[in-house]
Amino acid sequence: MEQATSILEVTDLRVLFNTPAGPLTAVNGVSFSIQKGETLGIVGESGSGKSVTALSVMGLLPVQIGAIPGGKMVYYPENEEPVFLNALRGSQWRTIRGRRIAMIFQEPMTSLNPVMRCGEQIVEAIRLHHGVQEAEAKITALSWLEKVQINDPLRVFEAYPHQLSGGQKQRIMIAMALCGHPDILIADEPTTALDVTVQQTILALLNQLKKDLGLSVLFITHDLGVMAAIADRVLVMRQGNIVEEGKMERLFKTPQHPYTKGLLACRPPLDVRLKRLPVIADFEKNADTADLTTIVAANAFTSEEITQRQAVLHQSPPLLEVEGLHTWFSGKSGFWNRTPSWVKAVDDANFEVYKGETLGLVGESGSGKTTLGRSILRLVEPRQGRVIFDGRDVSRFSRQELTAIRSQMQIIFQDPYASFNPRLMVGEAIVEPMIVHGIGSSQSERRDMAIALLEKVGLEGAFFSRYPHEFSGGQRQRIGIARALAVNPRFIVCDECVSALDVSVQAQVLNLLKSLQEERGLTYIFISHDLSVVRFMSDRIAVMKEGKIVELADAEDIYRRPQHPYTRQLLAAVPR
Repeated sequence: MEQATSILEVTDLRVLFNTPAGPLTAVNGVSFSIQKGETLGIVGESGSGKSVTALSVMGLLPVQIGAIPGGKMVYYPENEEPVFLNALRGSQWRTIRGRRIAMIFQEPMTSLNPVMRCGEQIVEAIRLHHGVQEAEAKITALSWLEKVQINDPLRVFEAYPHQLSGGQKQRIMIAMALCGHPDILIADEPTTALDVTVQQTILALLNQLKKDLGLSVLFITHDLGVMAAIADRVLVMRQGNIVEEGKMERLFKTPQHPYTKGLLACRPPLDVRLKRLPVIADFEKNADTADLTTIVAANAFTSEEITQRQAVLHQSPPLLEVEGLHTWFSGKSGFWNRTPSWVKAVDDANFEVYKGETLGLVGESGSGKTTLGRSILRLVEPRQGRVIFDGRDVSRFSRQELTAIRSQMQIIFQDPYASFNPRLMVGEAIVEPMIVHGIGSSQSERRDMAIALLEKVGLEGAFFSRYPHEFSGGQRQRIGIARALAVNPRFIVCDECVSALDVSVQAQVLNLLKSLQEERGLTYIFISHDLSVVRFMSDRIAVMKEGKIVELADAEDIYRRPQHPYTRQLLAAVPR
C-alpha cells in the first residue's frame, strides 16, 4: 500500500460480537486501502461483514452488545499528521466523524429525524461542522439542495421526511453527508429498494460530486450490477473475509472465486430469458468447471419454446379480466383545504391474465402498481370498473362471497416482517388461513400441512415454533409464500416480494416461485420496479406510469422492441 497516495488504510481489521452463544466473528482480518479520488466498492450478501467494516471506520460499532474491534485503521489527511482511528475516544470523534469522514446510511427514513424539517437537519449539520450563524447555514443548505439536484429546494427545505419520495430523502442524506466537506464518503447500500431510474440518478450524482469535490468513496452494496456503475476497484466479502479483490473491469470479465461468479450470475440477464436462475451453490459445487456462459446457455428459453408457451397459455379463456378499473384517493386543496381533489392511483386499467401465466407489472414508485394489485383483490376498493375472476364479477361480491373467494386469490406482500403478527409463531400464521377457510379436519392435520409447506419452500419443519424476528429477510419471504399457498390458491399477486433481498436470496426466491407455478398451475401478477427481475418471471408485461398502463405486450417485445418512451427510459436505467 502506498502511503503517499492512500487516504485511508485498514490493516487486519477484526470485529467480534459477544453473543449468548459465544463470540461471533463478524469481520475476520480484513485489509484494504482507499486512494485519493478513488471509489472502492465492497460487495457481498447480508451478514458478509460489509456494514460492520464501514461502521468500524466511522467508530459507530454498537458497544452495548459487546462489539470488540481489532487491527489498525489510519486516516491520512492532506498536509497533516496521520489520524489513528482506533485510538479515538468519545469527543475526539467529533472532529473526524461527519467533518472528515461522512456516511450515507442505507435507510434514509430511519436516519432522518421525522419531527424536524429536512432543511433544519441540514442546517444543524452545517452549523455543527462550520460554526456559522443560522442565516448563513440556511443559504448554504439551499445551495447543497441544488447541488444534489433537488428540483424545488425551498419546498424540500420546508418539508418533513414523510412528505418526500425515497429518491428525495436519499438526496437529503447525501447533502447532509457532504455539507461538512469530508475527504471520505462511505455510502452503505444507498440505492437499495429504489426505482431503477432513481437509482441511476443517485449513482450519476455521486459520480459527479466525487469528480467536483475530489472525494474518496467507500461504496457498499450487494449488487454487482450497481457496483459496475460507480466503483474503480472492488472487494468481494463473504462471512467476514475478503475472498477476491481487483479492478472492476477485471472482476467482471474474469472472476476467479466461485462466490464472485455466483454473485454475477444471480442477477437476471436482460438479453435472454432463463428457465432458472443460477445460484451461488451451482458454482461452489463445481468450482473448477462451473462457467457462467455455459450455465446461462443451458437454462435459456429458445424462441420456439417461448412461442409454444404463449400459444398453450392462450388456448383457454382468461382466468382474470380487468375492465375500466379506476381507483382514486380523495384529498383536499385550496383555501382552508375546502376544494376536493383526487389522486388517480389507477386510471382506466384494462387487461387480462391467462391461467398459468405471469403478467409482469412495472413502473416507478407512485405509478399505481401496488394499488392496482390490491384493487383486484379488493383490499382497496376501486371507484369504478370490473374485476372478473373465472367468469365471476368480484367487484360486485358481498363481504361473505369475498371471504370465500380469497382462498383462490392471494397476495405475497413486499415487507414480510410487517405482514406477520410478531406474537404468532410462523407455523400458527400459516395455519390461521386454513382455519378461516375450513381446510384440514383437525389441528394436528393442519400442523402437518403447515410443516409440509415450510419444507416445500426450502425451510425446516422445526421452524414451525419460531417467531418472525428469528428469521432473515429471505426466510421470512419464503414463509410469506408458504402462508399464501396454505389455502391452495389459483392466483397470486406478488407485490415487490424480492425488492429488498440480496441478489443471491432473490434468485432462490424467484426460482421457487417459478417451480411452484409449474407444479401447481399458479397464475401470477408479478409487481416490481426491477425490469431484469420482471424479464425473468413474466410472459407478458404491463408498464404503468401515473396510474395508466402505457404499454402492454409480450415480454420479448417489451425488451427488444419497446414502443413507449417511458418503457425505453426504464430499460436504459437498468444496471448492466
